[in-house]
Amino acid sequence: MSGLHADALAVLARWNAPDPRQAALRQEYVDHLRRRPDGLSRSCRPDHLTASTLVVSADGRSVLLTLHAKAGRWFQVGGHVEDGDATLAGAALREASEESGIAGLDLDAVPVHLDAHEVPFCGGEGARHLDVRFLAVAPEGARHAVSEESTDVRWWPVDALPSDEPSLRELVDLGLDRLGGHRARLDA
Repeated sequence: MSGLHADALAVLARWNAPDPRQAALRQEYVDHLRRRPDGLSRSCRPDHLTASTLVVSADGRSVLLTLHAKAGRWFQVGGHVEDGDATLAGAALREASEESGIAGLDLDAVPVHLDAHEVPFCGGEGARHLDVRFLAVAPEGARHAVSEESTDVRWWPVDALPSDEPSLRELVDLGLDRLGGHRARLDA
């Protein structure tokens, strides 16, 4: 994972956080990777980086969320990096494609949000995911599927999310802001 580790460290070191709280998380992630050459491996305890993706519909009106089988809650798609992943963005895209069943996702390779959270079902009490969250747009008419890690996968209107989890709402808001800026540049 040395190439992946170097990529993740470089991506996070140059990432422009949207606010001071995200900047503090960015620094925590960078410090973690500088201390831990195994910082992306699920065997790294208590913390390890993960990669997830907010999948937005082609029209920008809906987001695809998965009802996580172990957590029993709605999340963006994503998970652990693997030895074969060359980049952090590549890991996020692989996870998004696997968990959504959608081919041809258009991934923005710049993270949109960070979130550190405890994951008791991933190695016991105190285990934390240092999640790096990306944004992807699904192709027009994309059809999704339920993976073995989920009990459901569903499109949700951006203004009617199934959870009032602040981290999810922040991710959606930042993703839509990024998407709006991207679309404005494309339309110009």
